[in-house]
Amino acid sequence: MWEALDDFYWTYQSLIHGIGVNGLLALSIYVVLAVGQLSLGQAAFMGVGAYTGALLTVKFGTPFAVSMAAAALVPALIALVVGGPTLRLTGVYLAIATIGLGEITRIVFLNWDYAGGALGLSSIPEKGGVGAIYGTLAVVLVGLVLVARSRVGRAMEAMREDEAAAGVMGVNLPRYRMTALVVSSALAGIAGCLSAHVSSFIGPNEYGFETAVTILSYALLGGIGSPAAPVLGAAILTLLPEVLRPLADFRLMVNGLIIVIAVLFMPRGILPWRIARTGTR
Repeated sequence: MWEALDDFYWTYQSLIHGIGVNGLLALSIYVVLAVGQLSLGQAAFMGVGAYTGALLTVKFGTPFAVSMAAAALVPALIALVVGGPTLRLTGVYLAIATIGLGEITRIVFLNWDYAGGALGLSSIPEKGGVGAIYGTLAVVLVGLVLVARSRVGRAMEAMREDEAAAGVMGVNLPRYRMTALVVSSALAGIAGCLSAHVSSFIGPNEYGFETAVTILSYALLGGIGSPAAPVLGAAILTLLPEVLRPLADFRLMVNGLIIVIAVLFMPRGILPWRIARTGTR
């Protein structure tokens, strides 16, 4: 049996890793959507985390734990710097601003010779693996579930439903927005670092607009009623290309059709239920 499981893992290890990493990215977009903000900067923060962790490991030989911590810290610091001016925007304007941030980041990576430039960075040691990916995902998921059941979670829900009313009720809107952006960027950075250390290669074009939209689609499909919802959406959309492999060239079309149907007929996602203070629907 163990030999069969081992064969299964080596056959589908990229898919197994991808589900876990995308689950973390789904949680990163969940955090900002949970306070009613639409940010498309997760791909940029993922790239910053990936390059930070990979460069520390490849160029300086730092322990994997140190690389992971730096991969969370650097995007969080960038979020603190850019959060002030960008979080004054709302809705589609914030989305456009964060798309611009993503493109600037991609161009920096594209022209940064020390990090490989357009050729990307290769020979990244394979560290972490399934244990690190799914252990991190479990810790983050449990933490966000506990937050969702707390007073902070209720304030976030109030902001998502009606920001003006939440402000009148005493919710510190700027602080919650900034905290959500910083936490979201740190999670995306961790996901990027983990992805880099299981794929052994990263390139600047992996963190562009297409990746940002894909991350958003995890939450669109799964919903944001609870932290588990976008993780489910990420798992489904990560598995779909493999499940639809027999359809060859039609896979992307079917993938997009499923998302459109979900948005039209399940606007709150597959798991629309919210986590109440007691953990019930």
